[in-house]
Amino acid sequence: MKNNLPNDDESLLNIKADELIQLLKKGNIDKEHIRVIQQKINSAIELNAPLQKFDVFSGLDQDQSRLDMVNNLELLLAQHPVDSRESKKYLIHEKLKRVVLIGIAVTMIILGLAMIIMPAPPYFEMFTIFYFSKDDGITLMDVISVLIVLTGVYLFINAVLRKVNS
Repeated sequence: MKNNLPNDDESLLNIKADELIQLLKKGNIDKEHIRVIQQKINSAIELNAPLQKFDVFSGLDQDQSRLDMVNNLELLLAQHPVDSRESKKYLIHEKLKRVVLIGIAVTMIILGLAMIIMPAPPYFEMFTIFYFSKDDGITLMDVISVLIVLTGVYLFINAVLRKVNS
């Protein structure tokens, strides 16, 4: 039996890729099977030619042009597909974190104000820092309460102003 396949790995890879493209163009394969094949190909590419790691925060690497970065991003997105279900799940998770943080902030503000407004028993009152009169002044508990309120305000502002791409 005579084999018509070339000996060169690159040309063999090109022939097999063309055959795969022709099979996919026929459209006889369901989406799930195509996704499984894509993941197999992606894992084989990742094993044989791993992506170069680059730091996103350091800007452009001197040796790497913008086109190379785009190609790497394209390859990365092809290897790790993201569908709308995952992005919606992420956005719901982020919004839930914001709501919980707002709830914690409001609770801290209310408890801090309650500690300031409500009278405390004498044994719970710590020493007075500044006296207004003989029986009234700013106590250490009042200062701690103000710190709790300010922490709640800080958390509230951060939760409200945090950018979530929705």
